[in-house]
Amino acid sequence: MGLLLIYLLSGPRCATPALSTPIILLYQVAVLAPNIPAMYELHFAVPMAGGVLCTLNTRHDASLVSHLLNHSESKVLFVDHELLHTAREALNLLSKNNFKTPLLVVINQYDNESSDIESTSADFPKELDYESLMQTGSMQFEIKCPKDELEPISLNYTSGTTSRPKGVIYTHRGAYLNSIAAVLLNDMTTMPVYLWTVPLFHCNGWCLSWAIAAQGGTNICLRKVTAKDIFDKIALHKVTYMGGAPTVLNMIINAPVHERKPLPGKVVVMTGGAPPAPHIISTSEQLGFHLTHAYGLTETYGPGTICTWMPEWNELCLEERAKLKARQGLQHLGLELDVKDPVTMKSAPFDGKTMGEVMFRGNTVMAGYYKDVNATSEALAGGWFRSGDLGVRHSDGYVQLKDRSKDIIISGGENISTIEVEGVIYSHPAVLEAAVVGRPDNYWGETPCAFVKLKEGHDATGEEIIQFCRGKLPHYMAPRTIVFEQELPKTSTGKIQKFLLRAKAKAMGSLSGPGRSKM
Repeated sequence: MGLLLIYLLSGPRCATPALSTPIILLYQVAVLAPNIPAMYELHFAVPMAGGVLCTLNTRHDASLVSHLLNHSESKVLFVDHELLHTAREALNLLSKNNFKTPLLVVINQYDNESSDIESTSADFPKELDYESLMQTGSMQFEIKCPKDELEPISLNYTSGTTSRPKGVIYTHRGAYLNSIAAVLLNDMTTMPVYLWTVPLFHCNGWCLSWAIAAQGGTNICLRKVTAKDIFDKIALHKVTYMGGAPTVLNMIINAPVHERKPLPGKVVVMTGGAPPAPHIISTSEQLGFHLTHAYGLTETYGPGTICTWMPEWNELCLEERAKLKARQGLQHLGLELDVKDPVTMKSAPFDGKTMGEVMFRGNTVMAGYYKDVNATSEALAGGWFRSGDLGVRHSDGYVQLKDRSKDIIISGGENISTIEVEGVIYSHPAVLEAAVVGRPDNYWGETPCAFVKLKEGHDATGEEIIQFCRGKLPHYMAPRTIVFEQELPKTSTGKIQKFLLRAKAKAMGSLSGPGRSKM
């Protein structure tokens, strides 16, 4: 595979310029595939061939895939057979707009049948078959090592929940260091058995794609993530490590009893992507999973912090342990972390109250946004990457997120953390999922509005949930509007798309009554 890609991408390598100039990439190789063996293989084949790996979100439609292929200038597109229709439609859009189209390589699924390298469609004569292409390769190919460790290794696009996705550039140095950090953050032993529930297209699987190989591990690929498949794979392969957003944990803890299986041993689960509610943490651990809580962004190669566990916390009750584990914690060895006033750049005191913006700097912060010098300069202003997340630092130095800067609710002059309100709503026995946003209010400015999905077979009224929250939160923090939904909109990595919910709340207009609920 490496030799074939070298042939397809033959030409001189590029050097990484300074951040003050546009970053130029050559020989991008795009992949549109779920967590399958080929997707994992390409994390090694592409860099070994001197290319830059560009993994695309499997939930994107053809229009967005077309845009990203054009933006990344990918020369080759590997696509899983289930997503072939999307890929072909994307290439058609490129062609109609007179843009260059990449060579298409289809990752088919065979049941011991012979495959053919010829086209699978008369309309796409340049299609190749992945396995057939592999068979024409040679084990004696020459690996094209980077001449500079700061050369790009991959291009990862942000989730694009509020705008067009940005292309985040990872370097060989950053990927190497974050892979080592991933091993340490997971307390990973040699020869781990890792279950892939984290999408490999997201931050290159939090850089665990390379970390598992470094530890001589076994990769268990999961094409579709369901609670049943998770329990089945853990039992069959004696899985020791896995990861996932809190939505994956929520899926596990709410799995029907008939789908659950006893864990064969210790299963370490790194969760991140969104702050998990303490209820989700405590229930997961009651099932036998050992949770570690990490925090980071695409711009920090995935996890950048870890809530390092203190032995003395073992003496606390389950609820208190879960609250502590829900904090974002401390930086890992590859970068520096701080909570700062975004205007003065002064560090926030360690008082657990003063909010500031969470910022990072170091080797595992992105090289920049591809083809976007202005956005790069803005994100890295002052020499720190500005996350857009608001948090506090406690007396022990641990960071705790309070909200995204755009999600914080200001009601009557009081700042309301949607994360705290959501944590309480999740503890209601009838609630499966919840998201809180601000609803316009002519008197208070805005008030909390909760979008709620109930568990199957459970009932609750909006007023009941409001009163439940008022019993656990200051009155002004409790939601005043409850909207029941069949499904909450999410990105492919499990993050709830609050910008869509904010639009819904805004469309409701001002809340006229002090306690009215919408059902």
